[in-house]
Amino acid sequence: MISDKFRRELREQAKLWQAEGLIDTSFYQQLSERYQFNTLETASRNRFLSILMSLGGILLGIGVITFVAANWQVWSREVRVALLLSLFVAVNAAGFYLWRIPPSRSQNSHPNMPATKGRNKLLGEGLLLLGALILGANMALMAQMFHIGGSSYGLFLAWGIGVLGMAYSLRLTSLGVLSALLIGWGYWLAVFDFSSKVEFSWLEVLVRQMPIAASIMFVPLAYWCRSRAIFAIGAIAIIFSLQVSIVQGLNLTWGTAIFCALPPALLWGYDDAIWPKVRSKLFQPTARSLALLFLASLFYFLSLHWLWQDSPNPASTQPDWVLLANVAVLGGFTVFEWLRLGRLELRRPRQKAVDLTTSAIGILILASALIPLIHLNFTPLPQLATFLFNVLSFLLAVGLIREGLALGNRQTFWGGMVLITLQIISRVFEYDTGLLLKSFVFVLCGIGVIAAGLWFERHFAKIPDE
Repeated sequence: MISDKFRRELREQAKLWQAEGLIDTSFYQQLSERYQFNTLETASRNRFLSILMSLGGILLGIGVITFVAANWQVWSREVRVALLLSLFVAVNAAGFYLWRIPPSRSQNSHPNMPATKGRNKLLGEGLLLLGALILGANMALMAQMFHIGGSSYGLFLAWGIGVLGMAYSLRLTSLGVLSALLIGWGYWLAVFDFSSKVEFSWLEVLVRQMPIAASIMFVPLAYWCRSRAIFAIGAIAIIFSLQVSIVQGLNLTWGTAIFCALPPALLWGYDDAIWPKVRSKLFQPTARSLALLFLASLFYFLSLHWLWQDSPNPASTQPDWVLLANVAVLGGFTVFEWLRLGRLELRRPRQKAVDLTTSAIGILILASALIPLIHLNFTPLPQLATFLFNVLSFLLAVGLIREGLALGNRQTFWGGMVLITLQIISRVFEYDTGLLLKSFVFVLCGIGVIAAGLWFERHFAKIPDE
């Protein structure tokens, strides 16, 4: 599928070629008909309408819930149940009817071009999103009416699973995102809800096996909807739940090393081509961006000197084998990913383009695991560990800046600039320094950021001319 960004850039270049006499009017018309230049404004307008419909559906749902709450005590139980079920069925039926109206496609459109969504389809998506919100309200009110006890995280998890079924059935990105957010929030409440420990149930199994469950729930849905948003939220849920499993299932010595190394290794090694029917690199850039974000946050946090002052004596704890199943499954998948990357690197010639290579990232990940392991298991390294993680953070920032310059990528360049600036400023506030030095560092950082921004934009403007 051809993106709107490519079509918009192609239209601008085609107009420039026509003005310079490189192509004639007939050839420009052929490009316009093939890539549907005349539908670009319509696509942008439809995206705006989709956002408005979603926002309107959310506000309408809140209004309906508020109206029901205002009259809840007046109605009988039978009236309440009939009203809730009727509202849920009516909204979803209307949304499904409008959503399934075939999209309009012009006669001259190319088969690879996306069809234009009509307003009825957008309204249908908004109503289906409203129906997903009504589902949660119905579940909460039904439980209250029939005195069904339960925790708040159980409600969000069950609600999210219900919306997940709707997302798989209708192949809607908005419902998939809502489901991922609901299940993620429910898991967050379950992890930090120390007071309510319920008996063994399917919700407890879901919470304890959330890394594997999230992988099964969200990764196929992301491919089914071709949605980077679902993949990103699902990946965050997988990594967070995996870290919780590591902390609760392992002792401090080995758990810290795995906590630091496994999540970035899992994200960086991910490749869409590991799945049989996937041939494009649809989500690999997203996974690697999350890996770099994790490493940057980890290096910054571990570069704080007070974190290494106390050398804890890790007590031997009984491992939780149920939680360790998550670590074993995803750890084995990570090993498979990196073995596959190694085979690909051996078969493929060296690339000439400057990039953050897999070998460099592997060294950073290995160092982030070895330093805490040596500190906790062999000999304390308070000063050396702080220095090494400052060096690792600096190297990662320089690598991001270098890649941003080589590829003309603003996000990568400014990510490295933010990391190195934050590191410098944090060191100034972390150690006992005078106000004069702090002032000098702030002024120097400000001048450096402005100069780097102007220089990068000038360098970026010269890239097409080269």
